[in-house]
Amino acid sequence: MGFDEQMEAGDKSGALETKTSETMSANQVAVDESSQNAAEEEEEEVERKIKLGPQFTLKEQLEKDKDDESLRRWKEQLLGTVDLENVGETLEPEVKILSLSIISPGRNDIVLPIPEDGKPKGLWFSLEEGSRYKLKFSFQVSNNIVSGLRYTNTVWKTGMKVDSSKDMFGTFSPQAEPYTHEMLEETTPSGFFARGSYTARSKFVDDDNKCYLEINYTFDIRKEWPTP
Repeated sequence: MGFDEQMEAGDKSGALETKTSETMSANQVAVDESSQNAAEEEEEEVERKIKLGPQFTLKEQLEKDKDDESLRRWKEQLLGTVDLENVGETLEPEVKILSLSIISPGRNDIVLPIPEDGKPKGLWFSLEEGSRYKLKFSFQVSNNIVSGLRYTNTVWKTGMKVDSSKDMFGTFSPQAEPYTHEMLEETTPSGFFARGSYTARSKFVDDDNKCYLEINYTFDIRKEWPTP
């Protein structure tokens, strides 16, 4: 999330600005969200129009640069013990996001399975204000190499965007065991205006702009961690 600075600025903005924000009408909120969605769709459309390079199966990738010793060794190192007889003829990679873990010092990890439809029911998780935490994702790659897998996240509060972030996971070859990716530690905002409910949208896409999962969820920030 990483929206400490935005929320701290909100705390200092004064009573008049706070009152204006809190009295936004439902129509104004709808307009904000509609504009945000339109902007995201326009950005995605531009990305889709970028000419992408040709795709290759794993066997083709190994064959086409077999005379380049350094490339061949790099690919063999990346592929590891992949069984090419089973997956080498498949063109499209497949990425399945398995779980999200929230790690905070002095607390047990919160492990959240991710629904296949990307729509957790109700409040997905709660965080304590001013607490340090980091996110860890578990995911599985099959069929082919996924290149430039990345995570994007947008957060809203009362219809207003308060954070937008991206994190590069990297390039991964198919394997039976799940991968994990741990993000940098962050600190939740604190103060009266930081508490409350948030909505968020997370996406997992690759260099070809293929989206493997979109998660739409809600979470909240509280004065204290919820009782287990």
